[in-house]
Amino acid sequence: METTEERTGYQQRSIVRHRGAASTNATDNVAEEVPIALVFNGISHAVMMATPRDLEQLAVGFALTEGIVRSRAEIYDIEVHQLPAAAEVQLTIAQGAFMQLKERRRSLAGRTGCGVCGIESLALLDLDPEPMATPACHAATSGLIAPAIARAARELGQHQALMRETGGVHAAAWCSPDGAVQCVFEDVGRHNGMDKLVGQLAMQGTDLRQGFIFLSSRASYELARKAARVQVPLLATISAPTSLAIDIARKAGLKLASFCRADGFVEYTA
Repeated sequence: METTEERTGYQQRSIVRHRGAASTNATDNVAEEVPIALVFNGISHAVMMATPRDLEQLAVGFALTEGIVRSRAEIYDIEVHQLPAAAEVQLTIAQGAFMQLKERRRSLAGRTGCGVCGIESLALLDLDPEPMATPACHAATSGLIAPAIARAARELGQHQALMRETGGVHAAAWCSPDGAVQCVFEDVGRHNGMDKLVGQLAMQGTDLRQGFIFLSSRASYELARKAARVQVPLLATISAPTSLAIDIARKAGLKLASFCRADGFVEYTA
């Protein structure tokens, strides 16, 4: 059975709540996590575990942040197929982009190692980000970054509706240069949340140099790589970065700020 209905992103489950010596039967909202298949020109490329909503945005953002396409214009059509316990998103992309994707798939054929996205050889691991263009976002300059991050940290919680329902999802926010939260997407996976956000921004033609991304998670190398690939000048996260995220940000010229709160943050410079 297929449905075109947008899911809430959570399911209601029966629970027994224990508080001290008392036990109470109740229900609770739990974040959905299902396999999502991304199919490019009829060939399945990736299956990820994600919250099954905003899937068109997820697919567009994934295609951009993974370098499958260079712009939204190279994606010609998108079809979302919701199934009871899974979903599939079919994209039609430009022939040149598809040929490059096929070549990449050929380079991974036959590999069985449990590496990064199936990559077993270090030579195939893309740790050399494209250099950032001159940042157009004023919040990426040292003098204005503190009040912008403080504002984003104060406002983020107001936009986390699924988090309030379930307590179990990450949020990715697009913020204006002064830190005003403009748009938020939530998902059980922090990478998925960021891809959904980037996908929406690309679909509406937003200049990704004119703002920054604020994440309710740690900063991993993949997130820094994704931000650099789409030319976001500043990546701010609530939790810590990894050493490789710092290295990727430094190579790309991406400003990285973590442990972001209303009263301060940590900026990584080397």
